[in-house]
Order: sequence, then C-alpha cells, then structure tokens
Amino acid sequence: MADQSTPQARTRADAGAPPRPPTERGVTRRTLLGTAGATGLVLGAAGAAAGYAAAPSAATPLTSVGTGRSMFHGKHQPGITEDLQAKGHLVAFDLAAGAGRPEAAALLRRWSATAERLMAGEPAAHDDTGVARDAGPSSLTITFGFGHSFFSRTGLEKQRPVSLDPLPDFSSDRLDKARSDGDLWVQIGADDALVAFHALRAIQRDAGSAARVRWQMNGFNRTPGATARPMTARNLMGQIDGTRNPRPAGSDFDRRIFVPASGSAGPSWMANGSYAVVRRIRMLLDDWEKLTLRAQENVIGRRKADGAPLSGGSETTAMNLDKTDARGEYVVPVNAHARITRPDQNGGAAILRRPFSYHDGIGADGVPDAGLLFICWQADPLRGFVPLQRKLDRGDALSKYIRHEASGLFAVPGGAAQGEYVGQRLLEG
Repeated sequence: MADQSTPQARTRADAGAPPRPPTERGVTRRTLLGTAGATGLVLGAAGAAAGYAAAPSAATPLTSVGTGRSMFHGKHQPGITEDLQAKGHLVAFDLAAGAGRPEAAALLRRWSATAERLMAGEPAAHDDTGVARDAGPSSLTITFGFGHSFFSRTGLEKQRPVSLDPLPDFSSDRLDKARSDGDLWVQIGADDALVAFHALRAIQRDAGSAARVRWQMNGFNRTPGATARPMTARNLMGQIDGTRNPRPAGSDFDRRIFVPASGSAGPSWMANGSYAVVRRIRMLLDDWEKLTLRAQENVIGRRKADGAPLSGGSETTAMNLDKTDARGEYVVPVNAHARITRPDQNGGAAILRRPFSYHDGIGADGVPDAGLLFICWQADPLRGFVPLQRKLDRGDALSKYIRHEASGLFAVPGGAAQGEYVGQRLLEG
C-alpha cells in the first residue's frame, strides 16, 4: 500500500453510438442523459438537494453523479487514470477447455462492444437485464487484461511480454492460488453500485461457453460528493491513502505508467498499454484498532487526521526524513510505511495506485475479512511494484497488520481505436 495520491483525470465527453431499444416506459437511458447537460451538472455544482421531482417524467434530469462518462475508445484503456470510483468488481476468467485463439478473439470482440455501449449509458445489445435502466453512465469504466497463462492457451507464447513473468515470492504472501492469476482479467468501476453490477452481469453473460469465472472480488470507495471538498481517499484503517501518487500532468507520468508506442523492448501490441498488479490485502483490523493513535501514526509516518507527514506541514508537504526530536530520534520512524515507499528511497520506482476497499463479512477465524483490493499500474512491474514490495518486505512497520492473500499480474493493452476491439492487434496480428 504505497503512499501515493488519487489521479485527477476523467473524460466527460459524449459521442454518437448505435440506436438503443426503448425502455418499458418509452424512456431510454440516452433520453435521461440528454437532459443532464442542461441542469444535472448545475445541480451538482451548486450542491442542490432537490433531487428528483415527486412525479418523475421523461424530462427528469440526472444528477451530476449519473452524468459522469468515460470514453471507451482512446489511446489508453479506461479505468487507469480516472478518479477513484465508488464501486468496483474485479473478475478473472479462464478460457474453457478446447477454447483457443479464435474463441478468445470472438470473446474480446463481444466484451468490447458491450463495454462501449454500457459506458455510453446504453443497454446491452442483447437480453439486457434492465438493472441500470434508470441511471446514466455513472463514470462506468471496463478494463481488460491478459494473464501469463493466456498466451499458452491461445498459442501466442512468442507474443508474451517478458514483463509478464510471474512475480517473485514475498515474505508477506499467504496466497490463495484459487483466487490468484487467471487467463483474462476484467476491472469494472462505477459511481453507482447498480451500474457496476449491471456491467458485471453483462460481461459474465457475454463470456458464454468460451470462458468461466476463476475468481471475483468486489470493492468500494467513498462516493463522490460525500465530503465537503475533494479529498484523498481513506482506507479501512482510517488513514488517508494515496498522497504521493504520480499525477497525469507530470512530465514523466507516461514513461512510468504506460508502455511507449516506440522504442520499447516489449511486443508492439502492448504500445500505450500498462501492467496491472492486483493484490487482495487483508487488514488485521482488530490488531490495528488496539493501537493508540500515536502508534498508528508512527507505523504510517503521517498524521491520521489530515495525512500530513510527522515531520510537519500539510498533506502535500515534502517529508523531512532527517528531522529528529529532542531525543535525537527520527520524527518519521525508520520503518514507517511512508518513508519506505518514497520514490527517492527506491531508485525512483513509482506506481499508480487505484485501489478499492473490500469487506467480505466475518471470516472463519471470527475477525473481519476486510482490507484493500490493491491495484497498481506501471510500464514495467520489474521497475515498479517488485522493487517497492521487496523493500517493504525487509522492514515495513505496516507488515504486521496486513496479509497478502491473493495476487495477479496482467498485461493491459492500449485502448481500442474506433472500429477495433481490445487486444485485436495481439489476436489478429
């Protein structure tokens, strides 16, 4: 759980798309979305609480949360640089026995067509469940990736990137193999839980006989607008989590997060893509919550109230690692999580964190099964996640209060151009 911040980049534009079937009341999701430009964003900006009229009609506008839209087609896939979303689903699939490259290509073609429609606020093309009938796009994103095993299943071993080699073992790992890895990976995120679930069911139904679910994980974040002002997210330990994320406006952001379109040693189909490391990290909350506030802050290296470094200042103040107290001891402890994860302490290694929290009830051991669905993005995991995790393995104070229970590494190709499906350059190249 590296100490980095939430990216601020979301596309709100609208684009043309195929016609949609009407709802039972003759009101399409596009009709609702079309009214939002006039009033929905104004309501959101003003903080109005009027909501829907007592007698809904076709002219009832969406709120600002419903109008948010990310684009399916683009240089990069959606779901990487957008703001954190309120609800998420992570799903891994294995290709069915006998399914190979042709079946995988047909599946990615179906998935891409469905993702494009749902992200535009439209129903699925066939047998839509109607779960999201009344909602707008709600910033829905759907992202697709390939696991290490996908390439042997499809006869594409020569196209498998070296960067997709299995992650090394770490001392904090207690991995459940059944909930790790997979041939294919899908990340779904939205600012409305029903919109996210609707997309999940559509993707699962589209898999048909070509692939079966290997594992599924469900997560959440704070809902946009729940705080008086935009803030860095908090995790289930109550800590502000994400202060030092690289920002898309940074001069070296693309170099660190995305595979370059030229000059890369990797395969050409990964141009403008990224690598996602996915880890289910259980937080040992009963143990954590027994600590005093001061002890919790020393573990992290930041104040719990506002995320400021223990060396002083505000959340964004640079941490003074050399500052000592009256006893000559470092104000930020040598094993504090925030100290260990600083890029300047790790040869410049950087990752873009975009996680979800999760809570799956009470485990068999009688304690909360809750924590972080850690997702980080980088141009090369061997220069991003791996050196950071190795450093954490050697003495992070937080390690005592977390447990890595599942893991996956996925190659996420660049965005699909108009008329293309995700992964087409790999599967048809």
